[in-house]
Amino acid sequence: MRNSIEKVGKTVEDAVSAALIELNLTKEQVEIQVIDEGSKGLFGIIGSKDARVVVTEKITARHRAAEFLNEIFDKMALEVALDFAEKGNDLKINLSGDDMGILIGRRGETLDSLQYLTSLVINKGEEEYVKVSVDTENYRKKREETLIRLANKLADRVLKYRRNVTLEPMNPYERRIIHSTLQNNKMVTTYSVGEEPNRKVVIAINNRRRSRY
Repeated sequence: MRNSIEKVGKTVEDAVSAALIELNLTKEQVEIQVIDEGSKGLFGIIGSKDARVVVTEKITARHRAAEFLNEIFDKMALEVALDFAEKGNDLKINLSGDDMGILIGRRGETLDSLQYLTSLVINKGEEEYVKVSVDTENYRKKREETLIRLANKLADRVLKYRRNVTLEPMNPYERRIIHSTLQNNKMVTTYSVGEEPNRKVVIAINNRRRSRY
């Protein structure tokens, strides 16, 4: 829910400034409605009237994300706390609560779906694209570390047995981790085969060139 406050002041600027201080927001983060511009009155004293404004926090990507996710969690009967971190056009959302395994899903598929849908919701009709990341219990970092270990282990296997290895289907983000991990390994090469959502990474002896992604 957006914060909104009504303030009065000797001038519109004074009233707006008081509202911004109380809301702890900048002028760029709010919408301003002037209810009464006020008047100085005779000689600036007699019949003077204060200005009156309503200052409301703008609807942001953060608001749209919170509204969308909370609606989903309510339908799932889950109590989930949302923690936001914004930097430029990057919005990171961390979920916390009980039963977070439900929101992670198999190989993070549920978490990926939440991230994808949230991105669609907050970017619909917007000129500037906001990159969204949804995480819980530090899952994405743990998954990345697991994939890095897996990539190196399988590369060693390929070199030992001189036989290509095809990994399980992965989303583009996870495939990119495998490719990036082994890109400086001169002994093996990686490329992707198949169609989404069943596209897979192949690790092979480095004797041919293919499109990685």
